[in-house]
Amino acid sequence: MKPLLVILGPTASGKTKLAVKVSKLIHGEIISVDSRQIYRGMDIGTGKDLHEYTIDRIDIPYHLINIRDAGEQYNVNDFHRDFSKAYAELDDRGSTTVLCGGTGFYLHSILTGHAFNAIPVNEELRSLLINLSKEELTDRFHTYNTEYQKLADTSTHKRLIRAIEISQYLTQNPELAQDWNQSVEKPEAVIYGLNPPVEIRRERISARLNARLAEGMIEEVERLMASGLTPAQLIYYGLEYKYITLYLTGQLSLTEMKARLETEIHRFAKRQMTFFRKMEKDGLYIHWINAMMETGEQSEFVVSHYEEAINRLH
Repeated sequence: MKPLLVILGPTASGKTKLAVKVSKLIHGEIISVDSRQIYRGMDIGTGKDLHEYTIDRIDIPYHLINIRDAGEQYNVNDFHRDFSKAYAELDDRGSTTVLCGGTGFYLHSILTGHAFNAIPVNEELRSLLINLSKEELTDRFHTYNTEYQKLADTSTHKRLIRAIEISQYLTQNPELAQDWNQSVEKPEAVIYGLNPPVEIRRERISARLNARLAEGMIEEVERLMASGLTPAQLIYYGLEYKYITLYLTGQLSLTEMKARLETEIHRFAKRQMTFFRKMEKDGLYIHWINAMMETGEQSEFVVSHYEEAINRLH
């Protein structure tokens, strides 16, 4: 199979625009790596920006966006299955796969071959953990001692619960830990990253949040609630859906919601970069591109470098 061309970066780094431009130049197709963009009806809050997939009147094919209904459960094991199917289909028709996104744990699991999240869901344990604070969950997570502790993404309440679930399973089934660790085939990949200066990233995040609120992000959450999703389900998705739900249920004022949401998105971007640095420590080499260059310059560099890398690999 052709090596993956991976473009990653924190929120508001410009990775989707770059992936679209690169895909046009190499006749590629994009597989999204975003744990929330898989859901239909969660558009503004997840920043799908599907108009960006059209460039010079050419529609760039994308995959793993709008594949589940909001409220359904989805984990990295599901992502592995969906990714593998899409990757094989793209390869069969001679397309280059451009893997683009910012969900670090999903990227890490594909690029390193770790498959801990194939471990089954434990609904009983989840019901005990759901109301604990992030601090309480973190303390509980650190009581375990498995190989998974070095790999886990504990950046959100949702992922902490899943991390504890996996840790408990591996503790109770130690003979399976190594098998889970080695059970996914690791693809060849060439990885590129965008990391704008912090002050630029912060400006973009703030401007984008204001734009999305003006575009109807609050109304989007209202529609999701009207469709039957509970406040707890929406809060589970974090960030925009959490804080807007808290506003709609009267727990935060509009001013408080905006301020807290903006702060949390900035923190989220910082955590993303921390996770990407962790990926590098785990042996994944990321070619960091000057994020302040024009997208056209960035794309020309990526395509040229990727083609050279393929020649070296083969």
